Amino acid sequence: MADSDERSGEMSEGLQVDLFHPESDREPGDTNIQALGFDIHPVVFPVALVLIGLFIGVTLLLGEQASSVYTGLFNFIGDNFGWFYLLSVNLFILVLLYFAFSKYGKIKIGGVEAEKEFSDFSWMAMLFSAGMGIGLMFFSVSEPLYYFQNVPGFWSAQPETGAAGSAAMAQTFFHWGLHPWAIYGLVGLGLAFFSFNRGLPLTFRSIFWPLLGDRIYGWPGHIIDLVTVFATLFGLATSLGLGVAQINTGLSYVGGDLLGVASVPTNSAVQVALIAVITLIATLSVAAGLDGGVKRLSTINLYLMFALLGFLLIVGPTVFILGTWVEGLGAYLNNIVALGFFRGALAPGGGTVTAWTVFYWGWWIAWSPFVGMFIARISKGRTVREFVMGVLVLPALFSTIWLSTFGGSALFNSIQGNGAALATYNEVGQTVAMFAMLEQFPLGALSGILATLLVVTFFVTSSDSGSLVIDHLTSGGKHDVPRAQRIFWALIEGLVAAILLWGGGLTALQTAAITTGLPFAVILCLMCYTVYLGLSNEYEILESEEFAESIEELSDDENVDVVTAGDEMVTDIKESDDPASSD
Repeated sequence: MADSDERSGEMSEGLQVDLFHPESDREPGDTNIQALGFDIHPVVFPVALVLIGLFIGVTLLLGEQASSVYTGLFNFIGDNFGWFYLLSVNLFILVLLYFAFSKYGKIKIGGVEAEKEFSDFSWMAMLFSAGMGIGLMFFSVSEPLYYFQNVPGFWSAQPETGAAGSAAMAQTFFHWGLHPWAIYGLVGLGLAFFSFNRGLPLTFRSIFWPLLGDRIYGWPGHIIDLVTVFATLFGLATSLGLGVAQINTGLSYVGGDLLGVASVPTNSAVQVALIAVITLIATLSVAAGLDGGVKRLSTINLYLMFALLGFLLIVGPTVFILGTWVEGLGAYLNNIVALGFFRGALAPGGGTVTAWTVFYWGWWIAWSPFVGMFIARISKGRTVREFVMGVLVLPALFSTIWLSTFGGSALFNSIQGNGAALATYNEVGQTVAMFAMLEQFPLGALSGILATLLVVTFFVTSSDSGSLVIDHLTSGGKHDVPRAQRIFWALIEGLVAAILLWGGGLTALQTAAITTGLPFAVILCLMCYTVYLGLSNEYEILESEEFAESIEELSDDENVDVVTAGDEMVTDIKESDDPASSD
């Protein structure tokens, strides 16, 4: 049996390399420097470290001046290129759906012989934890409450009414539904295809292979990967730094207001200590590897999410929550096209679009190299159709259920209850909104503790998955990097977050990171074309006579099964299930 496994694997892998990989003498990481337990790209790794240090130094030295420059740049982009963001993200949805439901949907990531590395549940847990988890914890209550009082211009509703609540849920669904996952899905599909099907580096430079060829290994590729490292590291560091504010507030609120034991101080010292703890846990997870650390933590995350979600569905206003979900989902789907193109140029409401929608789209696009590359890394063995449906539809649907449960409970308290959640949100801010809402229902202290634990675990999984992504980028796109290198980047993320939190400049760096969304939006538009070229070429090879002859040779081996689709296109090559074939 082992011999037949090895034989079929070697034959099919040779088939993938011979027919599908580009004709190039280069391999991922072939110029790397290996020393002191590291395996680093000779340009991207050192230049990235220097640029990161310089940018942090300039931001801290200039202080408010740097913040004003970054904010002015972001506002300029939002005012003048907001239309481009809206148009681009709508395009991404259409392109992904075309790839999924056209003839290209049967193509398997990694080639016809590729097998899934992770179960469907583990795969969903990891992509959701990396993509949305912490954001949903932060905004699931505060965003609907904001729209409840400040109804977006697209909707015709009076503030703080039932109609305003319906509009608030639909607008929130829009920001956390299909559109952001289309961004992540496009990037993940492109990176996975060019890495696993073409044998190119698992970095952003590889998506330009159809246009640049071997030049992706030169300075054009170096610049692309350096910008990706910048956006990923500062996106993660600023999110970690700003996110510990919610953890700090949660601990203070649960310990003081709910349990009446002791109020945890809310200051920079406590938050730096929290960063240290989160970074330590993330470092241990990264050291354990993708299967032993990230997958396990992501699975724990999903179980904790289900526990908190189920708990609130039971003790909260169950019927109201379900009604809010159905009504909000209907309003969202009924207006998804109009919302997707609404800029507010011809009617009031442009402020909401710039402050929220353009901000979100810029943020998702800026984060897409990180999330997309991580999704690519864990998606080998899935067909294009399975990948798109898994990344685009299921997480978006779960997000609407989560938002309805938590946002709907907050709206219930505001419309039919004592309004305490809304009052606390207006007085203290969005970091405490979820905890104030949970306090209005039975066992508020217990659910508050669970929510705080969930925020922490989501930050850990974001940090360790981000470290793995930066490892790939700075190691020339290798799939496996040394443990010391993984630990190094996990520590760097925490260090950058702590320095910026202590010295000021987190908000400025967050704004700067989001501005990278504009050049990445252009790159993603090009990616639509390059992925199309790659899939088209793959399909042509699968239909070619040369491939048919190779498959015929494989079919003659009684230990190998060749699986075809309805149109006789080969979709899988695997070991035969016939026991007699292994004798």
